[in-house]
Amino acid sequence: MISLLSKLFIKDYKNYTDSNVRTQYGVLCGGYGIFLNILLFVAKFIGGTISASVAMVADAFNNLSDAASSVVNILGFKLASKKPDPEHPFGHGRMEYVSGLVISGLIFLMAFELLKSSFESLVQGIKEPVQSEFSLISLVIMILAIFVKLYMYFYNHSVAKKINSVSLEATAKDSLSDTISTFVVILSIILGQFTTFPVDGVAGILVSFFIFYAGFEAAKETLQPLLGSKPEEDFVKEIEAEVLKHKPIVGIHDLVVHDYGPGRKMISLHAEVPGDMDIFELHDVIDITEVEVATKFGCETVIHLDPIDINNPQLAKNKEIVSEIVKAIDESLSIHDFRMVPGETHTNLIFDVVKPFDCKIADEVLLSTIREKVLAQLPNHFCVIAVDRPYC
Repeated sequence: MISLLSKLFIKDYKNYTDSNVRTQYGVLCGGYGIFLNILLFVAKFIGGTISASVAMVADAFNNLSDAASSVVNILGFKLASKKPDPEHPFGHGRMEYVSGLVISGLIFLMAFELLKSSFESLVQGIKEPVQSEFSLISLVIMILAIFVKLYMYFYNHSVAKKINSVSLEATAKDSLSDTISTFVVILSIILGQFTTFPVDGVAGILVSFFIFYAGFEAAKETLQPLLGSKPEEDFVKEIEAEVLKHKPIVGIHDLVVHDYGPGRKMISLHAEVPGDMDIFELHDVIDITEVEVATKFGCETVIHLDPIDINNPQLAKNKEIVSEIVKAIDESLSIHDFRMVPGETHTNLIFDVVKPFDCKIADEVLLSTIREKVLAQLPNHFCVIAVDRPYC
């Protein structure tokens, strides 16, 4: 159904990287989600009232909160699509992440209210045991609800993958957790026919825990990009491959991917080029590379030209020695920007050492260790070192 609706209402519906198309998909999925969740709310509320099932009524209100989440999702997509302005030169794309965080908050709120009401129902049921009424209609409604929620999971997950949407993926996971909670309610309806123990209240508590978990997962998914998560390794490798196919670029380092929201990334990197080539020719290569990388990945791209000496055998030998020393200290370490400045009394080796965030060696200890070991192998060679961090 969602495929048919996208073909009918979204122009250029296969252009998933286009910000307008992404927004239309977000609004379409949100609107469809509101319709289905309200339908489920009405059906479950009626069924729960008929069968006097607290868990079923609670599950109905969970669907109502899902409808509210879809409204927030639509607002998030709309706000994220706003064009850049003087105060927000990189646009408003992160509003989609914020909307996902708001949805997580609504899920937590609903879970807390459900937990509270279910606990009260459990206590009341223990004090005054009552045989719950069986309703075939209620059972059929809950079984159908599982299929509807599974359908909602698949279409939200599918669209989320296509348009790279964290908030839609959070909605998909919430729908999947709803199928589990609904299944628990079905079990409580069946078991309630064979005992006066308040199975209903226990089921409601279990459902609330499922909803808490869904809220936690949704919050985790949306917090990561807001805090500044590391880009995917495959994406980094694709960028490297695209840059290195432009000759005479021989290497890259200091690659940073800035995430300003889905479809609003910015790439910056240093490209290593032979230092003995014409600067104007090299600048032209860098300009072409920037344009082609930006076009391929749909990202603003800034490349810094970094000239290196590739025709100096002594420099290459010293670089290899230093690299082996650094690797011997910690396998995760690496070097780049290696330069050699000979003098009358000594030679300076100037380079950056890339230290991962999980490396436990203190910067001061690392630098002094490298200097001592280099001096032991290369007398009169002094290291001038800057510590870099890997952001990709």
